[in-house]
Formats: sequence, C-alpha cells, structure tokens
Amino acid sequence: QVQLVESGGGSVPPGETLRLTCAASGVIFDFHAIGWYRQGPGKKREGVACFSMTDGYVYYANSVKGRFSMSRDAAKNSVYLEMNNLKREDTGVYYCSSGMLRRNTFCGEDYWGKGTLVTVSS
Repeated sequence: QVQLVESGGGSVPPGETLRLTCAASGVIFDFHAIGWYRQGPGKKREGVACFSMTDGYVYYANSVKGRFSMSRDAAKNSVYLEMNNLKREDTGVYYCSSGMLRRNTFCGEDYWGKGTLVTVSS
C-alpha cells in the first residue's frame, strides 16, 4: 500500500526558503514517477516538479524553474522540494504524488498525500 506524507510547510515572507519533505512508503521507485503538485487559493491544482524513473530527470513547471529543486533520498524513501526565493504566488497547499506516468499528466497521479500548507506573505 502506497502512503505519502508531506511535511515542512509554513508561513514565510517573500524571498525566503522552505524545504518540503515527502516520506513515501510502498512506492516502487523503479516504475513510479513521484513529484509535487500545488493548489493555490481559487486555483486549480498544478504540477510543480516530477522525478521520472523512465529517464531519471526531474521536470519543473516554468513558474518555478531556477527557484525550486527536487531531490530524492532512496535510502530514506523520501523526496524533497527545496523552494528558494519564494513569491506570494507560490502560496498554496503542496501535495506529494506518485504513480505511473501517463500521457496528459504532469506526473504520477495514482496516489496522493494530504498536503502541507505554504503561505508566502509579508
């Protein structure tokens, strides 16, 4: 059974850094893509970053390229999202997701965590 548990959210002023953690159990990293989505107030859920085992690359949404960095620690079954130079528009609930990578999806979407809230405000 796949379980994803996010942590590390909080409230920070613009320009600061936060690091999110997703503790994953039951994820078959060899076959699953794992990544991060977010949903801001009044907005649709959008993909932020995705690690695909198919090619071993991490893909980022254009809005976070150069500011966010996703990494993985296979020994701890965890993935991380370091968010630098945070902007107000980065505010939202951040979700960890995993599953098979399919056409027309940003990342694996078979399994979801409950999310962690990030608020960027002065």
